[in-house]
Amino acid sequence: MACGASWMMAVAVWAQNPIICDRYTADPAPYVHGDTLYLFVDHDEDVTENGYFTMKNWLLYSTVDMVNWTYRGTPLTSATFSSWAKQDNDCWACQCIERNGKWYWYVTATIKGQAYPGIGVAVANSPAGPYKDPIKKPLVQGWFKIDPTVMIDDDGQAYLFYGNNMLWYAKLTKTMTAITGGEKEVTTKDESAFGPYKGYDDNGNPKTNFEEASWIYKKNGKYYLEYAAGGVPEHWAYSTAEKITGPWKYQGKVMGQADGSFTIHGGSVEYKGHHYMFYHNGKLPGGGGYKRSTCVEEFTPNADGSIPFIPFTSQGVAPLQTVNPYERQEAETINQCSGVKCEGDYNGCYVTNISSGDYVKVRNVDFGTTGTGTIKVRVRATGKATLQVRIDKKSNPIRAKVPIVATDGEWVDVECAVSPNISGVRDLFFTFSGSGASLFDFDSWQFVEKGDETAVTQPSAERKAPAAVYSLSGVQLATPQGGINIVRDGQGAVKKVRKKR
Repeated sequence: MACGASWMMAVAVWAQNPIICDRYTADPAPYVHGDTLYLFVDHDEDVTENGYFTMKNWLLYSTVDMVNWTYRGTPLTSATFSSWAKQDNDCWACQCIERNGKWYWYVTATIKGQAYPGIGVAVANSPAGPYKDPIKKPLVQGWFKIDPTVMIDDDGQAYLFYGNNMLWYAKLTKTMTAITGGEKEVTTKDESAFGPYKGYDDNGNPKTNFEEASWIYKKNGKYYLEYAAGGVPEHWAYSTAEKITGPWKYQGKVMGQADGSFTIHGGSVEYKGHHYMFYHNGKLPGGGGYKRSTCVEEFTPNADGSIPFIPFTSQGVAPLQTVNPYERQEAETINQCSGVKCEGDYNGCYVTNISSGDYVKVRNVDFGTTGTGTIKVRVRATGKATLQVRIDKKSNPIRAKVPIVATDGEWVDVECAVSPNISGVRDLFFTFSGSGASLFDFDSWQFVEKGDETAVTQPSAERKAPAAVYSLSGVQLATPQGGINIVRDGQGAVKKVRKKR
């Protein structure tokens, strides 16, 4: 997960919900692909304009352990749909799906010159992009046509569901970029299908329990449709059907009203044998109905496949596996944090906006029994600063103090001894000190096991490692292609200089 802006200092270290802390993230759309769970989200801006939703792009995160989340960039903005969508705002709910090696990201945006929305689709060869709008127009458009959800049935037919107060579905062509057979409306005012009426509108007509945020999937031969229900404030409910075309049968409430938010939008997935329900609330500092944040809870379906009522928690979910500190890890893979932000795109992301007093936490790191000898970090800096390594708490004693100096705009590796060494399964904290804001950018980290200090691996090929060399205290210090590392002890003093393998 990514890290928090300076106003998020109050996030409790032990809390896992919300799971994304550097930005407000809404309408989470999880998608499991292979060993990875991808999380596609909207982005509520820090500053709310005109007292209404202010959303200018869509973001991507991923995880393999459910507690540490990797920022994968901002693959879509309103500019992606510049041929038809209003620019610089109204980047609303979305969902992405993979088919035959292509990724199809369905989004809601307001149509230029209109007050009503349209649903568009962007296509890429990887989940992180780059994405393009292949049809240069919305798939569907009109009042209440928002919040797309998509699934591919067992026979290969793909379906798109969408709507607010009303609900439609349409078949998608094999290209996934056009509908076929026209739109079909689902009767949401059927109480047996979507629950009791929530009241009456201004004209005295009964209002359906179905609100918006449909989430469609199939499990054990049955179709599930989750959705926001009950009007404003919303709760989360679901219905089931034997056929995707219905009839639907109301099954009840799944979650109550989200804390600090009058909307709730998410969806459930099964991942590595566990069931998770994603949603948003307004619990990050400064948050609320227009500044929402993604959360997740684990649940166990009932024996008959029904979904139990799921309570909200602050602790979130348990880790599915440990992090290997002796492999290169991305700095933007984070559990909790404060002050920093994550930036970048499909070419590579990193942690930035680092100031003194900020921190980054990585949860459930397995240092083994031998323990650590050194740590190597990859950074880019404009001045002097210090990166500190701590264990279990951000206020605990420093185990390594990595000195950072200006790097002339280049990414460089700096290595430092760890003392006392670290062993066992621990939570890892990076803390920072220095004068001024935006001290440096932080790209990756890797520990070396004690007694094996020559075993540091090379950075990922996707990173462009420049060969510039600069001087630090009279010692030549090179980037990964330069061939030399400087090694310092736990307090930052020069210990040795050695050739890299």
